[in-house]
Order: sequence, then C-alpha cells, then structure tokens
Amino acid sequence: MHPPKVFDILPFMNVTEIFLKDFRNFSELKLNLSDEVNIFLGRNAQGKTNILESVQFASLLKSRAARLGELIKWGQIESFVKVNFKKADVSQDVAVELNAEKKSRRLLVNGDVARSKNFVGRLNTVMFSPEDLFMFKSSPASRRQFLDGEISQASPNYFENLASYNRLVTQRNNLLKKIREGTARTSNLAMWNEPLAKFAAAITSRRLIAVDCLNTVANSVHKKISAQNENLAVTYEICGLNFDFGKSFYKENFKKNLADWYMKNFSARTNTDIERGTTTLGPHHDDLKFFVDGNELKLFGSQGQLRTTALALKLSELELLKSAFGEYPVLLLDDVMSELDAERREQLLTFLLQKKIQTLITATESKYFPAPKFGTMFEVKAGRIEG
Repeated sequence: MHPPKVFDILPFMNVTEIFLKDFRNFSELKLNLSDEVNIFLGRNAQGKTNILESVQFASLLKSRAARLGELIKWGQIESFVKVNFKKADVSQDVAVELNAEKKSRRLLVNGDVARSKNFVGRLNTVMFSPEDLFMFKSSPASRRQFLDGEISQASPNYFENLASYNRLVTQRNNLLKKIREGTARTSNLAMWNEPLAKFAAAITSRRLIAVDCLNTVANSVHKKISAQNENLAVTYEICGLNFDFGKSFYKENFKKNLADWYMKNFSARTNTDIERGTTTLGPHHDDLKFFVDGNELKLFGSQGQLRTTALALKLSELELLKSAFGEYPVLLLDDVMSELDAERREQLLTFLLQKKIQTLITATESKYFPAPKFGTMFEVKAGRIEG
C-alpha cells in the first residue's frame, strides 16, 4: 500500500472554488478556498454543513438528503453545484444540476455531460462527522456505507457494480412479493439469481481486499494516536457464512468460488425469501466488526476507544486514497472538533499540518483552534459568507 516515491513530489489535491445556486439555504455563493485549512464558523443552522455537503455531493453524489429535492432551496425549481479543483496539478471541475419538477440530476465533468460511473472519484474527499463516532454501535448499513464510500472513489467499476447490484435486489424483491401473492411463478427467480450472484461476488471480493488494506493501515494509525498502544482489528462478516473467515486457507479458496457460493445459497433460500418477500442473502446484509485488543468495540468499547477508532479510520482512509492516487484527498470535518477531547483535537490538527492536507472544517467556536491564527476563517450567517 506504499505509493512510489515520485508521488511525494506531486502537488496536493485541493478545491479552488465552490459555486452554489439555490443549494440548501444558499441562494448564490462563489467561494475561493485556501489550499490548506478552511474554517467555517457560525451558530447552528446557518449553512456551515451545507458547504461541506456540496463538496461531498460533487465528489460522491452523497448527501444527507433522503430525496434530491431536499437539496434545492425552498421555493425554487432548480439547483446548481460546481466545484473547481486541482488533481495531479491539472485544473478540473465537476458540477451537478438538479431539477425538482423533473426529479432529475445532470452530471458534468469539465463541462461535458457524464454518467455517474465517470463522475464519482474525480474529486476525492473524506468526510468526518459526528455520526462517524457512533458508527460502531449503529446499524450495519452505516458501516457498509463507510466501506463503500472509500472503495467507490478508488474504483469506478465498484460504484457501477454496487448500483447494478442494488437495482437487481430491488427487482428480485418485487418478484418475490408477486410470487408470495400468487401472481408470478417461482421458476422466474432463476433468471435473477445468476446476475445477482455475479455482482454479489464482485462486490464482496473488493470489500475483502479493502478490509485487508484497512487492517494494516488503521492499526498502525491507531497505535500512534492511542496512549495505551492498543491494537485495532477489522473483520468483514459475510451473511450466511458459517466458518471462521480469518483462516487463510478457507479465505482464499472461498474467494475463488464466491459466485458459485452465492448461486447455491440464493437457491437454498428460495422458500425463505418468498415467505419474507425479500432477498435475505448478499452484500447488503454483510457487516464490519471492529476489535480493540481482541474485544469487540460495539459491545465493550469505551467512549475514548470509540473516538480513537473513528479518528484512526478516517486518517487511514486518507492514507489509503493517497496510495491509490498519489495525493491526499480533501478532508471535510463537520462539527467534530466539539466531539473530540483536547488531546485528540491536537493529534488531528497536528496531522493536518504535517501532511499539508486541504481541509474544510465547520465549528461553532474559534477556541478549538490554536492561536493566534490557524487556517483561513469564514463566518457563515443565514446562507451567506460574511467578512
């Protein structure tokens, strides 16, 4: 996972400008950014997080919104987000046009219309928010999203496979409900199982590789920032698997036959799936488990261990993306300074200064940052940048 030495002399990835039009509570915004640390200060509900969300949306097409229409300013029909950035010292831009009436989005890369598979991963970002501190004790979906977000930036094919898989699961679930209601035949399932098994195998294989890499990097980072020099381990739990996946012999042989394994088990679960009206096996049911010194974090982790592990994972994600692209991604820190204690804040800020990572930070108070001045500060009030 170590990048060639030539990577060390390349410029750092950085966002140069953000353009917003009727996005969230911003009627219009044109913002030039520093290539180091940018701090957005203000009271809650002023729009600080919306700025970070616009960059993450332009990177991963990911947002807090349940529906795209929520990203459009109230009372407006259209919204526009454009982010100019430099990657490998080449100026680029990505943009998204949203339309509430058509319930549509239009993606642009350097002014040309693009598909999502050619859009995601152009601008690389890592987001760290308070929700990440609770990821370990929340639903498996949040842990899968963390892993999928990391892999999608490094592999556009993975993003496309994941989208195809999710569509197939939805279509298969619709068929299962019809079979349960007596309006479709069980034999119709066969045509869905093979493509579903193919995509499931591709997704699981890529996740396993990512977890192996994460284990190495995250444990190293975790040791550096934990006063107790604790060991962090990450495992991938495959739904329906009944042997110890940690044993390398089983692991390697299993990976070679993943598609066959999924085909066999999709068929074996036919009656259960029909009864429940849903696909009960597949990557959408898998989970990540985290262990500190052999103890599962979800069950036995202290608040300090949860915070240290969350921080270690995000710093590891930065390192892994640097290994893939040769330069650090842009880091987005949404209101996490108040969630970290003084020691962890210092560790994080020191890391950013040492690595010269462009960072966008939201905070309610300037006291979280070293005096006399740390980074470029912007004051956010009611959907406007002041000062």
